[in-house]
Amino acid sequence: MAAKIKTEKEYEAAMNRINELLPYTWEDSISEDSAENIELSLLSELVADYEDEHYPIEKPSLISVLRLRMYEMGLSQKGIAELLGISAPRMSEIMHGKIEPSLSLARKICIKLNIAPDVVLGL
Repeated sequence: MAAKIKTEKEYEAAMNRINELLPYTWEDSISEDSAENIELSLLSELVADYEDEHYPIEKPSLISVLRLRMYEMGLSQKGIAELLGISAPRMSEIMHGKIEPSLSLARKICIKLNIAPDVVLGL
């Protein structure tokens, strides 16, 4: 039977131990197979499994990713619409969740805005 963190108290103890071990791994002179590195690796895997189960990260929505991309590119909603070759009102409807992009528009969003297809298609 594989080890598993079962309670929040065990999770907190593991996180505290990880914080204690981290400074030991910063030095270049510490070998990869040192007891500290091995323990850190094992605890990190247990913590990651616990977090995946109890604190899952939801996939981002297309709207939130579009807003982020607009910010990153310094574009307005109108600017994104022009880049994608659609009208500003249509872009507004997409940004407010009133309509979904067509498959051809979804392809443009993926290519021109570098947004993963699974996000664009809501998978």
